[in-house]
Amino acid sequence: MTKYSENSKVDFYFEKAEKWKSEIEQMRAIVLDCHLSEELKWGCPCYTFDGANIVLIHTFKEYCAFLFFKGALMKDPDKILIQQSDNVQAARQARFTNVQDILSKKEILKKYIFEAAEIEKSGQKVELKKVSEFEIADELQTKLDNNSDFKKAFYALTPGRQRAYLLHFSQPKQSKTREARVEKNISRILDGKGLND
Repeated sequence: MTKYSENSKVDFYFEKAEKWKSEIEQMRAIVLDCHLSEELKWGCPCYTFDGANIVLIHTFKEYCAFLFFKGALMKDPDKILIQQSDNVQAARQARFTNVQDILSKKEILKKYIFEAAEIEKSGQKVELKKVSEFEIADELQTKLDNNSDFKKAFYALTPGRQRAYLLHFSQPKQSKTREARVEKNISRILDGKGLND
């Protein structure tokens, strides 16, 4: 059996931590005890099984968390998984604010990590909302209706890029802010670029 251990490329993440240092070190110990490979992805410690992402450790101002990539498919009998926002479809977080909470849930977390690995091994996929199911901001719809080149370019984008723009454009409460966001990104869309490209 492969021996799983700390990956020196990931050490800096734990060394640089200030606010959640003890918490994330405990989280690291738990997840490594579950025989996953430790890698650095998106600047965070990511734990994989046969190359597939299972869980990630990340920190925020108010908490640190395990992010289960396919958490939406997990059973969650202990009610510890949280959907970060309405727009997050697959991932779920288990959030912590102290070492004692992590230690008290150690066996539960291991159980969840093993379940997440089994979900990945089974090939299950989270059924994501289709782009057509997302709300289109009125300001974007007006541009699509009045500019055929823009409309063609927008619908030529990958579904993920379309989704990112749809969410970005619909977030602001004020129409003028939504309109400004659309205007600011017209050239990017015409160039076939995504919001974060």
